[in-house]
Amino acid sequence: MIVVPVELGGRSYDVVVGPGARKLLGRMVAGTGARRAALVTQQSVAGWLAEIDPGVPFEVFVVEDGEAAKSMATVERLCRRFAASGLARSDAVVAVGGGVVTDLAGFAASVFHRGVACLNVATSLLGQVDAAIGGKTGVNLPEGKNLVGSFWQPRAVLCDTEVLRTLPVREWACGRGEMAKYAFLGEEPMGAALADMPLEEQVATCVRLKAAFVSEDERESGARALLNYGHTLAHALEAAAFDRGGDLRHGEAVAIGLVFAALLARRLGRIDDRRVDEHRAVLAAFELPAALPSERRGSQEAERLVDFMARDKKAAHDLTFVLDGQGGVEVVHGVERGDVLATLAEMGEER
Repeated sequence: MIVVPVELGGRSYDVVVGPGARKLLGRMVAGTGARRAALVTQQSVAGWLAEIDPGVPFEVFVVEDGEAAKSMATVERLCRRFAASGLARSDAVVAVGGGVVTDLAGFAASVFHRGVACLNVATSLLGQVDAAIGGKTGVNLPEGKNLVGSFWQPRAVLCDTEVLRTLPVREWACGRGEMAKYAFLGEEPMGAALADMPLEEQVATCVRLKAAFVSEDERESGARALLNYGHTLAHALEAAAFDRGGDLRHGEAVAIGLVFAALLARRLGRIDDRRVDEHRAVLAAFELPAALPSERRGSQEAERLVDFMARDKKAAHDLTFVLDGQGGVEVVHGVERGDVLATLAEMGEER
């Protein structure tokens, strides 16, 4: 097992990475002092529930699969069911699933009784390398992704790499999109070398990077915003798909967003062609898409995407992006709408 601490003073916790990590759940729940637990999961991972034991009496609450489940309505249903089950403030919520479940369960835990302990058992690659760690919880609105939420740190995160063997191909791609982002972060970015590591070390490497950002900037007022590299267009693509239909997973959207960010940085004179090619090489190493979806091409779609990007949580009444540059990845405010539209048009021309 690899143990990665998230250092947050009195709210510090461990992320445990390795095969069989789920079996440590009972010990982690015991550390909270909880006498009962609410286990929030989704149907797609129900096959693992027989092997999940929080060590205290618990009730299972199943939410729908997919981004559509991340809604205020689902949070209300969960909280009402917590209340009906008699869950106390001194008890615990356990999220078993991918990023959708950890986002939902964490947000519900943060508002029920004004805060109940939450623990995450991440069963997807995306959850293990990103979504389950760091305390950012939330749900979507028709106006955008993750616009309502809270910072609520888990008491522990278990990343059992053994459960990943059952993931569908596109779920692997979803997690690898976030891995590709990490390839460009840190003091010594790893680039495509990250793709060559054994799975357990890949996950642990991403966890270490995220833990470092979270420890430095828990509430995303500074350096932690760099974890949104590739996400501004990604969230816009996801919001557009939610609004008008489409089939795009989060990690796939992030991969496309990384190419967009590189092309925009080149347009602004921040990086050169070689650096753009490095972005494409990382995506190729992880076998990820790099082209804008066909249904999001054209001037009208580009205008809609920019409108969604203007609502991004990093923005301060302007167009704000995380972009690469000579000094590495950084937040860039005040990007001109014309440059963003021109970059989307450039991507739309690629096949």
